[in-house]
Amino acid sequence: MRVNSKFIAVAVLGLFVFPVINTYAQSVDNGRFLSLAPPGGLPIIPVLEGWISNPDGTISYSFGIINRNDEPVDIPLGENNYIEPAQYDGVQSTHFPAGRSTGTFTVTVPSEDQDIDIWWYLKTGESEVLKVPGRFGSSAYELDFILPRPQGGLQPRVGVGEDGQQRGAPYGLTGNIQDYPRNPAQVGIPVELIINATDPAERDADDPRFQEAIAMGVTFAKHQGPGDVEFTRHPDTEIPENPYAEDNPRFRFFRAPEVNQLQIEGPAGVGRVYATFSEPGEYVILSKVDVHRGPDSSDGDQCCWTNVWQRVVVE
Repeated sequence: MRVNSKFIAVAVLGLFVFPVINTYAQSVDNGRFLSLAPPGGLPIIPVLEGWISNPDGTISYSFGIINRNDEPVDIPLGENNYIEPAQYDGVQSTHFPAGRSTGTFTVTVPSEDQDIDIWWYLKTGESEVLKVPGRFGSSAYELDFILPRPQGGLQPRVGVGEDGQQRGAPYGLTGNIQDYPRNPAQVGIPVELIINATDPAERDADDPRFQEAIAMGVTFAKHQGPGDVEFTRHPDTEIPENPYAEDNPRFRFFRAPEVNQLQIEGPAGVGRVYATFSEPGEYVILSKVDVHRGPDSSDGDQCCWTNVWQRVVVE
């Protein structure tokens, strides 16, 4: 029996490639690739999404996370959750929802620091410390958020409040955390969080996909804070219904938005949600606005969304 030599070559290559593309972080202690989870739970995995060379000469690194547990996990800033060099520490997530969260924060460095690795370290419970570097230069990790996508998709422009100054590329910049306009809030009393957004994309008006403005998706989430944050829908938020008949195969794939999610009918508008805080302290709320209903935009493509952050002081 003859064995196809090309088949052998591909199989051997696969043995080497598979561990590489499934590796997101390394153990700090011994440099080994991520191993099996300990009995106490699965570790939170820090992820580098990629880097952007900004028009002003700075470099922005986008980070995300993978939480393979069924429940959210909180890791406060400190010895179990920090960034080096220390001047870039403090903007990272401390609340990790279950599943994959893409582009939750960025670190922006001046051009003179572009050759310095920006390391994010995370330690979950008794697991080993995992780390991932923000590293400039590899074309495979270069993101193009500041460029229009094939059908014109761009990052939305987003501001805090009904008429706050809007920001867009790149990523809204995590370092620009704005204060909730009505600080301080009170424990157990819902507060209204508002963002305003505009879709700046210029799309082909002759394309039937763009005869109507694309709706923007909005998700509010806890980014940092000492206690729990419970979100409830604003009464002005419309809850979409399943557009398909029950005998349509697509009916079962419809998912109604969570209470912290809504849509803004494009090309501009506001989004509102109520948030209730369980403990006093300082919180940061992330609002992510996307145009993923467009054919050239998705989290998987690393396009096209904008994050803004509000600091809420709770007494």
